Formats: sequence, C-alpha cells, structure tokens
Amino acid sequence: MDMPVDRPEILPALPGQRLQRGVCRGLRALDFVCVEELIPTSGLRVDVMALGPRGEVWVVECKSGRADYRADRKWQGYLDWCDRFFWAVDADFPVDLLPPDTGLILADPYDAEVVRMAPETPLSGARRKVVLRTFARAAAGRLQLMRDPGAGV
Repeated sequence: MDMPVDRPEILPALPGQRLQRGVCRGLRALDFVCVEELIPTSGLRVDVMALGPRGEVWVVECKSGRADYRADRKWQGYLDWCDRFFWAVDADFPVDLLPPDTGLILADPYDAEVVRMAPETPLSGARRKVVLRTFARAAAGRLQLMRDPGAGV
C-alpha cells in the first residue's frame, strides 16, 4: 500500500478567511458545526454561522484589522439572525474598539477561543425555522457540489 505523500498545508489567502478557519476549528471543539459566508437574507452575508448541539445559532464576524472593522456597516443587521453575536479577531487587534456588549473570540488560522461570551437574545420560533432551513440547505448544497462538482452546472 502506498503511503500518502506529505504535502504542505494550503492556507486560505485572505486574513479574514484565515480567521474563519480558526474560528470554525475552535467552535468544532465546542461541538458546533459551521457554514462560512452564509447569506441569511438578501443584503447580508455573515462570515461564520455556527449551529450548536442544542440548536443554538451563533454568528461570528471576523475582522482582520482596525480598517476592516471600521468599514463594517452591516453587523447590527446580523443580530436578528442569531442567538449570540461574536467578533473574531487575532491577538494584535485593538479589542477596545469592539462593543463591550458583544461576544469576543480570539483566533488564528489554527484555532480559536471564546474570551467573552455574547449575551443571549433567543431567536423567535419562526425566525429560527428560517435560519435552520437556510443553514441546512447551504451546508447540504456545498457538500453536494464538493462530492459532485458537475451537479451545479
């Protein structure tokens, strides 16, 4: 049997994508599953939406620096689509810029840690149904395209 050839790890190209990967790995360790770049409704695209083992929905916005944070004009619109909202930043980010009533995750390309739990604002039943359906369809569609790239043509 041939042994697999060691290959260098290919990291995502953009700083925000590197944070996304670390966030998804860190949340997986907490038994969450994640979908990146999810569109919960027209005009919004969250960096990471995470679904917890009890059905809780978290949204995580990854910010690679001060300018990236200051340019974000939509984040408050994400609050209506989750039970908890978090910022994910690296260790060099000036965290004093972030609103203190939001969650905070410190991340790098390999892992993440929740350092400030976000306050809980539970979704309504009707909104939760929409969010879970959107999450499931996005995850299943991406899996199908990964397994059968021709299916999307």
